[in-house]
Amino acid sequence: MPAMSKVELYGAIRRDHRGGMSMRELERKHGVTWRTVRKALDSSWPEPRKKLPPRATGLDPYKPVIDEILRADLDAPCRQRHTVTRIFQRLVEVHGADVSYGMVRYYVAGRKSEIFVEAGKAPLEAFVAQTHQPGHEAEGDFGDVTVRLDGELVTCCLFSFRLSYSGKAVHRVSPPAARKPSSKATLMRFAHLPPDTRPLPSVTLYDQLLRRRDSGGDHREGEAQ
Repeated sequence: MPAMSKVELYGAIRRDHRGGMSMRELERKHGVTWRTVRKALDSSWPEPRKKLPPRATGLDPYKPVIDEILRADLDAPCRQRHTVTRIFQRLVEVHGADVSYGMVRYYVAGRKSEIFVEAGKAPLEAFVAQTHQPGHEAEGDFGDVTVRLDGELVTCCLFSFRLSYSGKAVHRVSPPAARKPSSKATLMRFAHLPPDTRPLPSVTLYDQLLRRRDSGGDHREGEAQ
């Protein structure tokens, strides 16, 4: 039996405690200490791991040198900027550093972006919010889902439908005989959607999704609007 994650362990302890088990019984059943039981009862989420302080390395005395090189490269033409290989060679040849290339590459990869931010030259990050009109746009997709019928695992067709404005999602599972969807079967699924998903958007582009699936094309996702 695979080991439980800490979240699953906390959930099991809390369920057993609600069932009337004492602290000592919880310790014996789950093989944990009273501190773990106490933490699980106090919070359903484990505490995040404490980050260990970075270990000292042979590169530490030369990090200011690397930072100076990276800052000088901010105003240098692209072709004249230092590569990781060139920085490593300068450390070894000029400063006599006894470090590996991997240590230099790892430090430069993380420090270069930080220096760009400190100098105010980091790439601008933009966010474009999506807007949808009520009842105007929806997304649909098909996939396979395995369910247990009469004690046997059977692969059926899963139909997923989500309205873009409200985020309301509906899922329907069809028997194995209906794994290959048709336009008629899809309209039947629409007819059985809950009343709060109406009025339904036009299915013009959704029909294209069905035709792509029937022809063996990509059917990962389609939109109807």
